[in-house]
Amino acid sequence: MGFVPEQIEDFLAVFEENKHKIRGFEGCTHVELLRDIKQSNQFFTYSHWESEKHLNNYRNSTLFKSVWANTKNKFNQKPEAWSTEQV
Repeated sequence: MGFVPEQIEDFLAVFEENKHKIRGFEGCTHVELLRDIKQSNQFFTYSHWESEKHLNNYRNSTLFKSVWANTKNKFNQKPEAWSTEQV
């Protein structure tokens, strides 16, 4: 996620306020926030979910909608998301 530099502190506050709620969401086993070492306005959330169904339940939840509404207005580029599996 790329952020408008002036919006980074607000985004970090939103993440800090909600990270425990996300971690506590059914099916979430891990969530953390990563920052690019060269582009300080570029962030990544890294999460583990028990299943795609659990992830989709989160994406359709009130919690996600609230966090997303308070995050997407801070972007300076289109966000990207990937679902991966360990090989």
